[in-house]
Amino acid sequence: MLKPLTSLNDVKQLSKDNLEALQVARLKETLHHVFNHSLPYREKFEEAGVHPDDLNNLQDLKKFPFTTKQDLRAHYPFGLFSVPMDQVTRIHASSGTTGKPTVVGYTKDDIDHWATCVARSIEAAGGRAGDRVQVAYGYGLFTGGLGAHYGAEKLGCTVIPMSGGQTEKQVQLLRDFQSDIIMVTPSYMLNIADELDRQGVDPRELKLRLGIFGAEPWTNAMRQAIETRCGIDATDIYGLSEVMGPGVAQEFVDSKDGPTIWEDHFLPEIIDPDTGEVLEDGQEGELVFTSLTKEAFPVIRYRTRDLTRLLPGSECVMRRMMKITGRSDDMMIVRGVNVFPSQIEELILRFPALAPHYQIELSKAGNMDAVMLRIELAAGANKETATAQAGELEAQIKALIGISCGTLLCDEGGIPRSEGKAKRVVDRR
Repeated sequence: MLKPLTSLNDVKQLSKDNLEALQVARLKETLHHVFNHSLPYREKFEEAGVHPDDLNNLQDLKKFPFTTKQDLRAHYPFGLFSVPMDQVTRIHASSGTTGKPTVVGYTKDDIDHWATCVARSIEAAGGRAGDRVQVAYGYGLFTGGLGAHYGAEKLGCTVIPMSGGQTEKQVQLLRDFQSDIIMVTPSYMLNIADELDRQGVDPRELKLRLGIFGAEPWTNAMRQAIETRCGIDATDIYGLSEVMGPGVAQEFVDSKDGPTIWEDHFLPEIIDPDTGEVLEDGQEGELVFTSLTKEAFPVIRYRTRDLTRLLPGSECVMRRMMKITGRSDDMMIVRGVNVFPSQIEELILRFPALAPHYQIELSKAGNMDAVMLRIELAAGANKETATAQAGELEAQIKALIGISCGTLLCDEGGIPRSEGKAKRVVDRR
């Protein structure tokens, strides 16, 4: 196998032929690994009538079946792991649609590859060894905080593990610790900008020069607002826990033309979300990833449900993805948390005074996402009882899904009915 790419300079000098040779070799190894060590994958392959030996080139990947979030739920928590549990160094998880999280695992080598991808991402964003990186993503089961942390350390940066929240303290550390880079959600960065204004701090007096923003969709208009208000370069980092975490793709600071996918670790496809047909580069469709170096939790043709296009690389031979334009399912992203209406519906059904007729209204409270849940009273329900149960529902949504929301009770018939698919989400953001 060709030697791994250890630096961003290696990536920039890589030829298309050498990249494809590396991808084919790693893809063959990954397919054999899951076939031999994951019973669910073996069964999926056999049901589809394919074997790892059937892959001779990258185009042959379309013979293999997709992996979906439903597969992850069906084999919760560790059924899709492809190594024994005593080889799993770390477990992360994200919210799932049935109250159970989506669980992913990493071997020691997986963690090292992940750190390599994030280090490469920080370097592409303009970071370098010796920079002080303030990590304001949440730490814990969410992949953002620790993913950014290990990558920054691997690049040779000094990490400030601030985690999320505590906006006043975020500003204090930016000033006192002289952070060069901040890694955070873009909407929360605007909150930090508001706090800088409140404290009368001129952002240009800070040492901060770079922001690496991810975990939620954001527009070029938001990029311009952040760069203008904070006097920094703002770039987009992309990732999802099922595939690895942050660092699957990253924008180069010099071009800011969409994240470059690190194709030596993640092989992308674009498919028609309805037929599953593989589309040509440049066509919009659903983004699908196959991991090429993961051991504990490889994914084969994982359907992300994110809608985008693949475009030629501008800074290297690896392809870029355009900003996510939407999703092929009903998932919402609220302050970096993946939320499905079905999760909220499941909780509503626990309260007899609340009817399963509801609407989720998304808006902005300042720069942050706000959620208002409109719910009908159940037939014959006592308003006082329903109000108390709505308060309990808010607490359960916070505890089990991880978002804060308000509730507004409506009389019976107060939520619009639909003859087709119910309109569960009204997004006013």
